[in-house]
Amino acid sequence: MPEKEPLGILGAGWVGLVTAACFAELGHRVVVRDVQAERIEALQAGRVPIYEPGLAELVERNRERLSFTLSIEDVFAEAHAAFVCVGTPSTHSGDADLTAVWNVLDELPEFDERTILVMKSTVPVGTGEKVRHELESRGLAHVGYVSNPEFLAEGTAIRDFTTPDRVVVGSFAEADGDAVAALYERLGVPIVRTDVASAEMIKLASNAFLMTRISFINEIANVCELVGADVADVAEAVGLDRRLGPHFLRAGIGYGGSCFPKDSLALKQLAANSGYHFQLLSAVIEVNELQKRRVVAKLAKHLGSLQGRTVALLGLAFKPNTDDMREAPSLVLAGRLIAEGATVRAWDPVAIPEARKHLPGVEFAETVLEAVSGADAAVIVTEWDELRDLASAEVRDAMRTPVVVDGRNLLDPEAAQAAGFTYEGIGRASSALRSLPEAERTERDPA
Repeated sequence: MPEKEPLGILGAGWVGLVTAACFAELGHRVVVRDVQAERIEALQAGRVPIYEPGLAELVERNRERLSFTLSIEDVFAEAHAAFVCVGTPSTHSGDADLTAVWNVLDELPEFDERTILVMKSTVPVGTGEKVRHELESRGLAHVGYVSNPEFLAEGTAIRDFTTPDRVVVGSFAEADGDAVAALYERLGVPIVRTDVASAEMIKLASNAFLMTRISFINEIANVCELVGADVADVAEAVGLDRRLGPHFLRAGIGYGGSCFPKDSLALKQLAANSGYHFQLLSAVIEVNELQKRRVVAKLAKHLGSLQGRTVALLGLAFKPNTDDMREAPSLVLAGRLIAEGATVRAWDPVAIPEARKHLPGVEFAETVLEAVSGADAAVIVTEWDELRDLASAEVRDAMRTPVVVDGRNLLDPEAAQAAGFTYEGIGRASSALRSLPEAERTERDPA
């Protein structure tokens, strides 16, 4: 495949748009197809309907190389390689829903020349074999198939694409793998060539291992709270071990997003369908779910009953630099707090429009100060930079009771306590338990 040959992208979601914009930046003409008319209309009008730092600017800079269409025929009229970037959400059983993948196959036009489908979407191991069988049964044996999983993180996706740790290319035919690998050669990074099943497993195994590290350090944090150790110090020292490294060893209230929860369930179900009980991954998932709920217990520790209390949730997206609310811990926290009878007021710098769709009964604030005014407690849910200065006199005086549950260990515990806050972190030294006299609560009540 000659360099800068036109490429196709099937799916204009987050992965598809990032992939398209980055390949356009590398000099390729890219035709992007999606089935959602509103999304294509927005892109044709120059509006990027997805929040990802730098993406809108990258799309605009490469507008002459990018085109957007509802027609799959438009894609293959120009491109002989198309990246499949469609959604593969979890079903109720935990299996990946491959409906969008099969829809792509159903819509494939007739080809006179060798064409390659490149699977970017995360799919179960064995999907490639099923796709190849389906292609052959339809007389499309001349359509190649390559597994090229994405390893993009929301908030840093453009950097992850242009400077990846590795590129994985799994193929049935060596020539097809060569063609796809050539697209990445100018990045100057390791390219791992495998069979298709191994490439599919690499993506699932990578995410499973990262999830395991997160749940492990959260378990350590929970033990630290019981024995008086500081998980931040523990994680720092553990991470200096060259055998282990420091990545994903930051304690908090659990992972969320579109990938980790979905991929963990898919791998667990894949193992079960194959006759194996993946005990470790089952524990990882359980720990993560319980970790989100520990925040409610921390609030009750300092406030007693949450009935009638006002709690400010600071940060709603599952991580900073995104507006993604999929599997965000804020969803669980808001639901549990409302069930306990609390009033929930929430702030996020970018995710509120999306959050309104998922958080009925929650009040939304435009500023952090508005969110905490009159609140009995504030919970740092997402580690936005704007929250690093939360422990200020202005915030303390605005709150009814200055209780902060730092779900991301963003603040310095000693500094927060010195500023007059009751501080509760994750696996760190917290303020001594104390009950504010009713008179003091009344005095702080701005009403």
